[in-house]
Amino acid sequence: MSKAWLHEVDLSTVSECHDTAGDMMVARCLANAAHGDINAYFELGVAFSTGGHGIAVDLVEAHKWFNLAAVVGHEEAQMCRADISEEMTAREIAEAQRRARQWLAATSRKAA
Repeated sequence: MSKAWLHEVDLSTVSECHDTAGDMMVARCLANAAHGDINAYFELGVAFSTGGHGIAVDLVEAHKWFNLAAVVGHEEAQMCRADISEEMTAREIAEAQRRARQWLAATSRKAA
């Protein structure tokens, strides 16, 4: 499958400033995701799958966020989730799915 959506990131060039920007991006996206913003889910998936914004690559977290966006119809997230799934073990995918369910349960309790 094409991985054109992946951006090459040279992590050796990431400075402390970028780490702060990455933390701020994650915080903003998490706040938006808590309100059901599917684009925030997707942005988090991209950040965790590519190491963008100085964030460490974490395919389990990336899958979780792509999965959350995909289940509500984000087509690009569906493709990205499929792409990274090819690089993950069944156990890692199961963990990502568990984390997605946990996120949904936590955010639906807050909304109630």
